[in-house]
Amino acid sequence: MLEVPYVVVDVFTEKQFGGNQLAVITDARGLETSQMQQIAAEFNFAETTFVLPPEDPANAAQVRIFTRAQEVPFAGHPNVGTAYVLARQADVFGARPGQAMRFEEKAGLVDVALIEGKEGVRGAEITAPQELVVGNPIDPAAIAACIGLEPSEILLENHVPVSVSVGLPFYAAEVSLASLAKTRAHFDAFSTAARSYGFVDLSGRFSAFVYARLGQGIARLQARMFAPLSGNFEDPATGSASAALGAYLATLDPQADGVIEIDIAQGVEMGRPSKIGLRVIKEGGRAVEVKISGHCVQIMQGLLRIQ
Repeated sequence: MLEVPYVVVDVFTEKQFGGNQLAVITDARGLETSQMQQIAAEFNFAETTFVLPPEDPANAAQVRIFTRAQEVPFAGHPNVGTAYVLARQADVFGARPGQAMRFEEKAGLVDVALIEGKEGVRGAEITAPQELVVGNPIDPAAIAACIGLEPSEILLENHVPVSVSVGLPFYAAEVSLASLAKTRAHFDAFSTAARSYGFVDLSGRFSAFVYARLGQGIARLQARMFAPLSGNFEDPATGSASAALGAYLATLDPQADGVIEIDIAQGVEMGRPSKIGLRVIKEGGRAVEVKISGHCVQIMQGLLRIQ
């Protein structure tokens, strides 16, 4: 029997039972990939992370991220939560965790800086592993059908609905705050749209990140994320989508250089309010780096007994 330690944390929140749940398998040595997927499905959270020794000893760890249905190359709240958990350990595979760590992931290397408070580590800020990639647009009527709105409720003044990614792609669309409150995921419409836009694998890569502006500009946003094809009808906090959206909106801003800070509220309608902080570094009109930050709260820890 293999005993596997785990810690569960709420990410992008300062209070228990807010934010996004994450299970961190702090030592995944001995587990097969199929077992990792089974464990992720058993926890039934949006994501579960599996921590392994790094291939390069200069890095802190290798981190694999699984949704309920598949492994993904990168995600925001799993990195923030995993960094928080590992930083509170005495050691990570024999090395003491430092103020800065680097994780090896499918999408590349992820740099982490810890957020400290009076009582120790409170959270983390991570750097997205890839620069912004803007993909193909999607018909406003298609995205509207996915989230139960009329096509006219998709706002087009600032941008059309489009695929954006800093390691994991999402379709981003702007709506009013009133429309945001009534959005709902419609599974059949997601399936139809995914096939129409060439997603042969329907296990979850087709995701909609819908947002509204809170006031003028992009400094404060409220968002909802839907990925029903992966079993995640709604996500209370999505760092990777927030980072991609923030980078994209920053490129549309007339400011050519500087640091653009954005706060995104998510999970409000679910009763799990989250706060995601972004810092987009812009040079020559390009978003060259995106940092994602948030606080965490530990909920439980224990052992999985794998026979």
